[in-house]
Amino acid sequence: MGEFYQLRQELLATTLILMAIAFGPVWWYYSLKIALNYLVGAFTGVIYLKLLARNVERLGTGKTSVGKSQLAVFVGVMIFATQWKQLEVLPVFLGFLTYKAAILVYTLKTVIAPQSVPKG
Repeated sequence: MGEFYQLRQELLATTLILMAIAFGPVWWYYSLKIALNYLVGAFTGVIYLKLLARNVERLGTGKTSVGKSQLAVFVGVMIFATQWKQLEVLPVFLGFLTYKAAILVYTLKTVIAPQSVPKG
């Protein structure tokens, strides 16, 4: 479980770093409104990732499948973005996908510089 907790923390940290890196250029190139829309989606992605990690963690305690609560977060923010006039769907959706970029960064990092696995 230690490796799982380490992976969870690394993915959350990488997601937050990518959010911070992307926010500036989005604000500069588009507008503050679009950048804030991106942040709404990105924070929703962080919540989604946390809920997914919590459900995966529970798999080891006798639970046999991952719940669907994290999907409700995504559906909820997309419905909210389509109904509220201040939000635009595309920046919110792309912000939500920031957690996927963090997974890609982690995967590339492990492929390029794999850590040595202790033999035991």
